[in-house]
Amino acid sequence: MNANVNAKETIIGAPLLPPQEVSVDVLLEKYAKGDERDVADVRARVARALAYLEPEPDRARHEVRFRWALDHGFVPAGRINSAVGLGMKATLMNCFVQPVGDAVTGEQDGLPGIYTALAEAAETMRRGGGVGYDFSAIRPAGARVRGTQSRASGPVSYMEVFDSSCRTVESAGARRGAQMGVLRIDHPDIERFVAAKDQGGFSNFNLSVAVTDAFMHAVVTDQPFELVHAAEPGADDIAAGAHQREDGLWVYREVRARELWERIIHSTYDHAEPGVLFIDRINAENNLYYAEELRATNPCGEQPLPAYGCCDLGSLNLTCFVRDPFGAAPEFDFAQMREVAAVAVRMLDLVLDATEWPLPQQAEEARTKRRVGLGFLGLGSALVMLGLRYDANAGRVFAARVARELRDAAYAASVELAREKGAFPLFDAESYLDGQFVRRLPDELRAAIAQHGIRNSHLLSIAPTGTITLAFADNASNGIEPAFSWVYQRRKRMPDGSLRSYEVADHAWRLYRHLGFDTAELPPQFVTALEMTALDHLRMMEAVQPFVDTAISKTVNVPEYYPFEDFRDLYTLAWQGGLKGLATYRPNSVLGSVLSVAPTTPVPAASAVVPDDDPLRKRFDTRPIGELDSVTSKVEYWTQEGKRAVYLTVSFIRAEGALDGQPVAIERPFEFFMPANQRSDGQQWITSSMRLLSMAARAGGSVAKALANMREVVWEKGPVRCGHLTREDGVQVPVYHDSEVAAIAFMLQRMLIRRGFLDAQGNQVPVADLARVFAERGAAAVAVASAPVPSSGDVPSYVPVAKCPECGARALRKVDGCTRCTECHYVGGCG
Repeated sequence: MNANVNAKETIIGAPLLPPQEVSVDVLLEKYAKGDERDVADVRARVARALAYLEPEPDRARHEVRFRWALDHGFVPAGRINSAVGLGMKATLMNCFVQPVGDAVTGEQDGLPGIYTALAEAAETMRRGGGVGYDFSAIRPAGARVRGTQSRASGPVSYMEVFDSSCRTVESAGARRGAQMGVLRIDHPDIERFVAAKDQGGFSNFNLSVAVTDAFMHAVVTDQPFELVHAAEPGADDIAAGAHQREDGLWVYREVRARELWERIIHSTYDHAEPGVLFIDRINAENNLYYAEELRATNPCGEQPLPAYGCCDLGSLNLTCFVRDPFGAAPEFDFAQMREVAAVAVRMLDLVLDATEWPLPQQAEEARTKRRVGLGFLGLGSALVMLGLRYDANAGRVFAARVARELRDAAYAASVELAREKGAFPLFDAESYLDGQFVRRLPDELRAAIAQHGIRNSHLLSIAPTGTITLAFADNASNGIEPAFSWVYQRRKRMPDGSLRSYEVADHAWRLYRHLGFDTAELPPQFVTALEMTALDHLRMMEAVQPFVDTAISKTVNVPEYYPFEDFRDLYTLAWQGGLKGLATYRPNSVLGSVLSVAPTTPVPAASAVVPDDDPLRKRFDTRPIGELDSVTSKVEYWTQEGKRAVYLTVSFIRAEGALDGQPVAIERPFEFFMPANQRSDGQQWITSSMRLLSMAARAGGSVAKALANMREVVWEKGPVRCGHLTREDGVQVPVYHDSEVAAIAFMLQRMLIRRGFLDAQGNQVPVADLARVFAERGAAAVAVASAPVPSSGDVPSYVPVAKCPECGARALRKVDGCTRCTECHYVGGCG
């Protein structure tokens, strides 16, 4: 091993490429600290900080070895690169699982109460960790609460509190918090959970359903399935047939398994969530099956974890081990990969001792089990460099060998660490060796574990590796993924909240061009995520999963036009194929896409087609010279302090782009203005809200989402009456809002609905429709008259829903003569 290789020299097999602009920006923003200016500086700090934890006589030797591993393909996870060696009170762990019980506070049945868990999770996120939760212990909506003689509001309502907390708490290093919410498939509120994101809510959560084998068997055989919980149902549910089983659980109702499964699949097809965790398989394959139960994962799904478990992650950049890329006989250096992997295991084991723990329970969990998760990144790029297609059998065979060699190298290294430092405290040789995964290890490894123990209970995990791949691996493909596209536009949020667009190229494509090849005619192995079938994605996971002791974070990307009939069986095939979970993504109006790329379908040159360029997302840095078309509306509203009147002005700008290869022009908001009394206590929110809306509009952000968020703002001064809506029977009714901000946002929505920019529900109108409306107005028109929206303006087909006094949800309806809340089952006045 050449321990003196400098990071700025050429790495064997792959000429060092000059960094891309996006890579430099991500490195400086997220990982380089103080005087650090490049990758070499960060690697030097990481190697030095971890080596310091070794015995003093060995530190210099280990620092050299650690730096060699970092220079030759080991990329620690983001939290390690951004915080180790800096003395920060931030965790080096990427993610945790936070237990949540059914009590409001304190502890019950070994689980912290809901608000106790909320506080613990907030502390974890404040220190830099993402959090996963299993909310299944929380009693269903309508269940009886004996202590207060009331009815429960259900887990989904409490998830809103966690969502808000995540939005509020800024993680260490200014990282945005991340959360995973899990609910068991047999929870009585499962339909509500599945539909939780239908309208774009829970923006700070990924959602997954914990699916059992019993449920999947019921789906396959088209059988009924019981929704159960330990909590006693309310009187209404008991009257409807809820009953207690012999095992003590209450059966709330039966559903047809196949119908529930179809609902989940439709939801994932429409807006990518919820994902699915095959929870029984996760527990059956768990190395510590004898000591813990796994109920949730970290936010990206690569680590099923017990209560207070953590992710200690790192990845090997597979492109670093390709020799003679694109040559006549390219090879993969498995020997060096194994050597780097052994050093990486030692480094990740030291991270457990170097980190600050947000909670003492997390420190104890890590001490007794010493979980680490070594994986890889750049698989898609490495395959291209080797001349192999990701969607071909040869590519899957290669990936399986990489995973097997990595498994064996990592387990061997952990055995050696156990000989040196001792096995993890909960190691029990007989039970550990009887685990399903460990039984698949080679005989020599099993014998070594029996004799010496093993330092780490788990060793392998394939994470998504998004930003570390950009910063440290020249945008090689993420984790196990194929390349999204060879050259594409990436929108990145800057520290000031604006969006910046970069042209980003895949590492393999850049290297191919660097070596003198013609990128206009790429060879067959250059296949992107959207150019292969969903089943090909699935088969790659099936090839690798048997060699990974935790899980794989992978998204099966499919194009927007992908047929539902081809999509619907993916999750069933994943279960049958032995996977632990699955997530899919099809572009949609709720989530949009961070990455944008022109269509890959070849177009004849004679057609003069231009690449897609979304005019809604174009950024305008300055106001154009001259006048802008504007609409002003006088708005009246009433608060407890009396009647008020304000004037709202929205200015519009022409934006040009391309859709489906054809030029388009639209009109979109550019500035928002609301004159305010300088002596008013509302001056600050008025000024800041209008400026932020204007910034979002100019930057190409979603004005529709910004206004929707404003409508969620609550103040302490009581309801605000502003505007009218028209019911289905034609009767106009006043609209009440939770704050002055919400009322103004509502009226701005009405103005944009009248203008044709938003639809009747306040959602963004598609570009094609905007272009049609704009064209109909006449391209030569300088200003288009638009009737002001009076405070009594209406939107058809809307039935107002009042707020429940108990749970706060806007779900209070008149049912059979009584006021009932459809969320928490509160019953108000009757008659």
